[in-house]
Amino acid sequence: MLPAKLHVLSRITESGLVAIVRTDHSSQASRIVEACAEGGAAAVEITFTVPGAAVVIEELAKRYPAQQMTLGAGTVLDPETARIAILAGAQFIVSPSLNTDTARLCNRYQIPYLPGAGTIRDIVEAMESGADIVKIFPGETLGPAFVKAARAPLPQALLMPTGGVSINNAAEWIKAGSVALGVGGNLTAGAKTGDFKSITDLARRFIAEIQEARG
Repeated sequence: MLPAKLHVLSRITESGLVAIVRTDHSSQASRIVEACAEGGAAAVEITFTVPGAAVVIEELAKRYPAQQMTLGAGTVLDPETARIAILAGAQFIVSPSLNTDTARLCNRYQIPYLPGAGTIRDIVEAMESGADIVKIFPGETLGPAFVKAARAPLPQALLMPTGGVSINNAAEWIKAGSVALGVGGNLTAGAKTGDFKSITDLARRFIAEIQEARG
């Protein structure tokens, strides 16, 4: 049996999709996660911009067994927030940029840490700080070509773009060398109009595109 940390990383990379939940309503966050789960998403990131994010994570952790859904916390800016998220049940931590104190805390508790990076130097610093997967952010600015270029000198880097990832370019990101895709608004937009079925359908399509692109 894999240790918990390796199990989480395996779930993220095997599925290839991390659904990012960013909404102004905590009740809507739960419905988005439910829709993603029905679509086969194995990992969901609840951002700490969601009101009562820690409570949302705690409630979801009780509802979904770890084998069914891997729950993470996003927009984590400091170790204090990371610890709150972990105690609530978060199984991985995502930051918009590297925070070394957060990296140390996550490493202490063997929780995967995914900090954002926008340059080669950022990626190397994140890896040296113990980042398990490096979030390429903002993806819409950097593009798949950046991932491909970064992987040339850093073939050992595990990279996950976030921002600007859509169903139309998912395959391009994967073929460039991404191990997973962080997808927010381009997956969850239907929640604004109450169309949660579209989220379920899109989750299925993303997973299919990822698997096909991997060959």
